[in-house]
Amino acid sequence: MSKVALVTGGTRGIGAAISLALKKEGCSVAATYSSNSDAANKFSSENGIEVFQWNVADAAACENGVKQVTDKLGGIDTVSYTHLTLPTICSV
Repeated sequence: MSKVALVTGGTRGIGAAISLALKKEGCSVAATYSSNSDAANKFSSENGIEVFQWNVADAAACENGVKQVTDKLGGIDTVSYTHLTLPTICSV
């Protein structure tokens, strides 16, 4: 059984590259995105990577999103947090 990797911001830019690298290494990848459904769905269909939409700055959305991922792919083994939201990390 493959490991499950969650990549926030995983459908574009550096996040997409990480998602693809993890898939190449044999992981089942769950890539999150916040707003561009067309781009995310294109990325998913072209690469066979599951995509999930939620705002990583919203704790309740994260809890619900993680449940969606684990229901579909199983327990998460690793997380790559590539979508930086400053207030999530520190107070300014």
